[in-house]
Amino acid sequence: MTKFVAFLCGLLFSAGLIVGGMSNPQKILAFLDITGNWDPSLLIIMGAGLVVSVIGYQLTRRRQQSVLACPLNIPTNKVIDKPLGLGSALFGLGWGLAGICPGPGLVLVGAGFYQGILFVLAMIVGWLFVGLFRKAQ
Repeated sequence: MTKFVAFLCGLLFSAGLIVGGMSNPQKILAFLDITGNWDPSLLIIMGAGLVVSVIGYQLTRRRQQSVLACPLNIPTNKVIDKPLGLGSALFGLGWGLAGICPGPGLVLVGAGFYQGILFVLAMIVGWLFVGLFRKAQ
């Protein structure tokens, strides 16, 4: 049952990305182009996502387990360190260059778009690189 609910949540999330235009790289790039032909419409999508996230975290903070009796793994680290800053900068750079982030990238893969496939492959290579780098430390 847990996997089925997770699948439904993922389906709902991806449908929201598609309906909101977040899976369209051109719309993302137009949103990021603040000095040119700026498209501010994604602010509504991001604002709605932020409201839902804040409400969800507030409700979750009072619980020991999820609604489906699964353990909750809520991050407790509040330190902003070099790896977090570097990772955030790389994420932003990749998002700005490609107009794709992980969620919409997976939606594009599911839809068969080569841009999504290339993005997800690059994301996997990045994960592997970080894993190798951390092991070498």
